[in-house]
Amino acid sequence: MARKTTQSKAVRERYSQDYRNEALALAERIGVAGAAKELGLHESQLYGWRAKARMSQDRGERESRQAAEIVRLKRQLAEREQELAIVKKAAAYFAKSLK
Repeated sequence: MARKTTQSKAVRERYSQDYRNEALALAERIGVAGAAKELGLHESQLYGWRAKARMSQDRGERESRQAAEIVRLKRQLAEREQELAIVKKAAAYFAKSLK
């Protein structure tokens, strides 16, 4: 006796980034529980979206700090290279006068 089973796959809903941002803004105004109920979402979805948004914001801030640091270091390196070139020229000049 073969048993026939019908398995329905749950289709995972995909939400656009704009929708997520609006849902998070609503959650900020009325709270996560209220926003989840109003939008028909699970609270855990909103908490997850909020955590991911904060993490990407922190990453963006960290990347901008790193970019500023890279610019500063490149500028400092260029200054040191110029100083070294001047010292090399001076050393060559004084080496000629010693001969």
